[in-house]
Amino acid sequence: MSAQLPLLPIGIQDFESLRKGGFLYIDKTEQLYRLANTGRYYFLSRPRRFGKSLTVTTLEAYFRGKKELFKGLAIEQLEKDWAEHPVLHLDLNTQQYDAPEKLTRVLNEALAGWEQLYGANPAEVDLSRRFQGVIRRASEQSGRGTVILVDEYDKPMLQAIGNEPLADEYRDTLKAFYGALKSMDRYIRFGLLTGVTKFGKVSVFSDLNNLEDISRDNRHVEICGITEGELRGKLTGYVEGLAKANKLTEEETYAKLKEYYDGYHFTEDAPGLYNPFSLLNTLAKQTFGSYWFETGTPTYLVELMQAHHYDLYRMAHEETGAETLDCIDPHQTDPIPVIYQSGYLTIKGYDPEFGLYTLGFPNREVEEGFVKFLVPYYTPFSQRESTFEVSRFVKEIRTGDIEGFFRRLQSFLADTPYELARNVELHYQNVLFIVFKLMGFYVQAEYHTSQGRVDLVLQTTDYVYVMEFKLEGSAEEAMQQIEEKGYARPFAADRRKVYKIGINFSQETRNIEKWLVEEA
Repeated sequence: MSAQLPLLPIGIQDFESLRKGGFLYIDKTEQLYRLANTGRYYFLSRPRRFGKSLTVTTLEAYFRGKKELFKGLAIEQLEKDWAEHPVLHLDLNTQQYDAPEKLTRVLNEALAGWEQLYGANPAEVDLSRRFQGVIRRASEQSGRGTVILVDEYDKPMLQAIGNEPLADEYRDTLKAFYGALKSMDRYIRFGLLTGVTKFGKVSVFSDLNNLEDISRDNRHVEICGITEGELRGKLTGYVEGLAKANKLTEEETYAKLKEYYDGYHFTEDAPGLYNPFSLLNTLAKQTFGSYWFETGTPTYLVELMQAHHYDLYRMAHEETGAETLDCIDPHQTDPIPVIYQSGYLTIKGYDPEFGLYTLGFPNREVEEGFVKFLVPYYTPFSQRESTFEVSRFVKEIRTGDIEGFFRRLQSFLADTPYELARNVELHYQNVLFIVFKLMGFYVQAEYHTSQGRVDLVLQTTDYVYVMEFKLEGSAEEAMQQIEEKGYARPFAADRRKVYKIGINFSQETRNIEKWLVEEA
């Protein structure tokens, strides 16, 4: 990589540190200026590691009037006054919220720091009253409106998913605390809350009707993340180094970056966005990897899906309305808004007639990482073991070892966890989904499911396998359906060897009972 290229800001989320350290900054300041000067109260939801904290600290530097940090950026030409405002910056991302006092402690520490700067009133005893007092005194002492920036406002609520009493306690605390944004309106110049999810209805946001949600607003959709234009315009030198290190052409490298890290859409019309954390790590380390997924495991998502017996096949074909995407009820049973807002699904299409969004995995990093993460929750194998097992699946399919393939599949379906055994049909379909999704990264796999039946086509260089699964039927019936439906017909003139395979799954044994193989 060329020596004159600026260092890439891996893990640096503070704008002042980034600028003073000479790190690369992709200029978002024109959008931030527009945000700061066309409204007052905003909410922004984005997946983790997507640039929310950098956005917050950039706004903090702007409102503190630190003009020198913005030299050469778009906002330098737009802002004329550079007035200094008092800024109350609350970051809730620094704590594990497994007990009510953890949240109280974080809020109390923040308030104590602000009260040292702006004074305290002994009559203000609870957290919300103290917050209101700080906002007012900061504004009165400076002669300017107070700026309130809350990063990862929802961290306590997310960690309480599945624990209703704790979620209720956090909700009541935060609802009162954030209520200051409405009650102290006359003293506030600007307010922004960021987070992964938006909790609504009877939750934190129920009284904050003055917040403008820009999470799915086309005017601000590029405020976080990296666009294709920014990648090709600002990061070309780094891409050249990545291409050379991986023995690829530059266009092959761009195509691989797009496959792995692009594809986030927060409105139906917006261009795709790259995950900045994964993209910058790839360019810095000159190696393609699952960087975003390795920084956190979505345990609460899997627990939520299992608790509500979610059909994993739906993840690749989910349809939902805007009201589901925009808001989470902490007591609801639908895991989709949490999965979407956490960044594991994104908008793939939109039907304006019915107002329905089609969701899917944004890119290969998320799809492969998430499916691998599911393995130990649905099978008797660890993630490490599953990688080995899947490699064996792929080798067996590539070499025509059908017997070995089904023996291995039986082992994947064996030892159904007790909590999943109550819905055997769903469990076997979920395991098949995981297996075939993982195989699909190495062979061409087309998988369909409907009412307990699965049909699958696997294609390799030398073989085509057309499979039909039956639940409590027979392998003979599955084979008959392949014939009657003409599933193998599209491959009649194919030079490859084509196999038709009928499979029956038994609820009693919770496994594959029999399979029949015929050459087409």
